[in-house]
Amino acid sequence: MRILGVDPGSRLTGYGCIDLIGNQLHLMTHGTLKLANTSGRAVIPLEDRLLLLYQGLSRVILEFKPQILVVEKVFFAKNVVSALKLGQARGAVILAGAIHSLIIKEYSPTEIKAALTGYGRAEKDQLARVIQLLVGKQNFTTPDASDALALAIHHSYVALGQAQRSELIQHVKISSSKRLSLAQSVGFAAKRKGR
Repeated sequence: MRILGVDPGSRLTGYGCIDLIGNQLHLMTHGTLKLANTSGRAVIPLEDRLLLLYQGLSRVILEFKPQILVVEKVFFAKNVVSALKLGQARGAVILAGAIHSLIIKEYSPTEIKAALTGYGRAEKDQLARVIQLLVGKQNFTTPDASDALALAIHHSYVALGQAQRSELIQHVKISSSKRLSLAQSVGFAAKRKGR
């Protein structure tokens, strides 16, 4: 099963693709689609950025041929304008996946972080470190790329049956009474703020 995770944004959109073969993860690619400058006012109109997003993601889909596209669910944002732009970027991502006949799955950011780090409010760098424990040392150009890879990895974890989850990473121990995050199973746990 080949899974493409996408962390949508109107300026930067991260993507990460993995293969789940049996109970082993194989990293295919990761990167960031740069749609606009990241500081100051965006000079490229939003409609042009959405087109660039669709085209860039379509190229990734055609090259790596995933069967499943995983995208972040909408979350509450304090800035209404940013939330609307994020929603439009998500729409372009979902449309690209649908046009290429991919199965679309959605997970919330806290769900991803809780499953992979053991803490739903883990920092982006903590999540990136866990991802590197799972797929090896990586040079992520932006946190969006590691977040996208986290989406794909989380879906692979969800897709596996209970018995196969314990084999995903060596020495993973999951019992019915206590379910460990992937990070905990390899001896890493995100530190919570204030501790």
